[in-house]
Amino acid sequence: MGGSLGCHRSIPRDPTDLSCGKRKFSAACNFGHILVNQERLNINTATEEELMTLPGVNRAVAHNIVEYRDCIGGFKKVEDLALVSGIGATKLEVIKLEICVSSRTSSSQHSPSSLRKDPDHQSCTGMNINTATPAQLISIRGITEKIAKNIVAYRADHGPFRSIEDLVRVNHINSSLLDRIRFQVFVERSRAPSTNTNAGLTCTTKSHPSPTSFSLRSDDLELPPGGPTQIPSVRPNVEPPSGLRDGKPVVRVATWSLQGCSCDKANNPGVKEVVCMTLLENDIKLLAVQDLLEREALEKFCVELNQGTLASVRKWKSPRGLWRSVVSEKPTGHSSKGVSYSGFLWDTSSGIDLKDAAVLESPVVDGNGNHSYPRLFLAHFSVGSSELTLVNVHIQATAASGESNAKNHNTDEAKCPHLPPSVQETLKVEKELVLLGDFGSPAQSSELDILRKEKLCALIPSSQFTNISTRSPQGTRCLDNIWLSRSLKKIYSGHCMVIREGLTNPWIPDNWSWGGVASDHCPVVAEFYADVSPKELTRPGMAVVDRVDMPKHER
Repeated sequence: MGGSLGCHRSIPRDPTDLSCGKRKFSAACNFGHILVNQERLNINTATEEELMTLPGVNRAVAHNIVEYRDCIGGFKKVEDLALVSGIGATKLEVIKLEICVSSRTSSSQHSPSSLRKDPDHQSCTGMNINTATPAQLISIRGITEKIAKNIVAYRADHGPFRSIEDLVRVNHINSSLLDRIRFQVFVERSRAPSTNTNAGLTCTTKSHPSPTSFSLRSDDLELPPGGPTQIPSVRPNVEPPSGLRDGKPVVRVATWSLQGCSCDKANNPGVKEVVCMTLLENDIKLLAVQDLLEREALEKFCVELNQGTLASVRKWKSPRGLWRSVVSEKPTGHSSKGVSYSGFLWDTSSGIDLKDAAVLESPVVDGNGNHSYPRLFLAHFSVGSSELTLVNVHIQATAASGESNAKNHNTDEAKCPHLPPSVQETLKVEKELVLLGDFGSPAQSSELDILRKEKLCALIPSSQFTNISTRSPQGTRCLDNIWLSRSLKKIYSGHCMVIREGLTNPWIPDNWSWGGVASDHCPVVAEFYADVSPKELTRPGMAVVDRVDMPKHER
């Protein structure tokens, strides 16, 4: 017995053989080097139940380990385990002496559950509960017709099951029934190809593990481990615009709600590429941004545009410009994740300069002393010789009273807060006025009557949707818009657009798969004449867009 005995246990542990979350006979104890080697757990072949015998590893962490392992094709060294969500360097030091790494095929011990996690065995080891029909589910011993329907209903409401253990969340399934059916089923979170918003990219590779298991860092110039590196990022094929409209130079101004954009989200290489390349490809020079969870998040995109660390940004053939950003010092709205900020991002090399910016306070407060209306973020910009007043709006739509189902997004089923009283004062004082952002309701809603009374007109009709998802690429709602004052008739070119192409990326999570959208809001763009040199304004590329001309009677 002088040599190494390998890295697998001769007898697998009973998953119920636990003592205070630890194995009764820990490999870290002083049994000598031979017993330690024999008792070490091979993290390349261990099942979730076996991984849970390690100190400090619960079901969620064990699940993350298995998914990360499947994604990277197996751990190369023990230290790789620190990259798994829930482990880290500290916990790795605690369990390091109890684990080892060897080839995934070297172990002779495979439980039925571990075989189900191997793609080579998935086709013949039970039924996939994420794709099975009610009739197929009934064929499983212990599943009644009622339970089968409950499984399908839960799957429809909450998305694919992440693990077999999630079945206990279904009505009439308890832990006892789960133990009876466990070895008759398996989970595979494959997703049908999107109709897709990533320039027709069709993903035919196997499904990828949970994106929430991985941390994406902006300081990694190479794509970090754990994501779908075999799927290339594909941008739309675009033609360089002339920077002219009717022989006159134009500047494009846009609004885009980035949907809970924190620094972590801005650091995601997929989100960063979508935002930066959308600006470059569509020749957008001035962007109003809403729903920033952290004020520093907008600067991430500004730095990328100026420095170009991503391959697609570096390869952009035309000058990228010189970008600057400003973010409101105070929160301007609320999202599902807390307070949010608004900001502006602009290219100073295109003759655009910020004169000043401020948050418009609402004088009305509620019983807790909080402002009962969302704040507006106002900025004065000079665009060539023109002066524009941009009012950045972010109004969070809320479900109508009595509505418990968020599936339907018809305009009659959503209510949003009214614009703050301060907007009326602003409308009367400012002349060259552009209100843009997320208004929380379509242009026809009564909440926006105050804008119509002041002779402003919306560029996007309520029939044109401005949201997007991989399940609904054409959208279902019209919440984002650009409203113009009558005084801007002389410089508005009559062209606006809702960008729907190039908004997904393989590195953006999409529920429990990849290839999601950077935001469920589409960028909305308006075009203005500006007496700036056409050479300065020319940028190659313009994505396929929905375009709507401003009605002549409203211009």
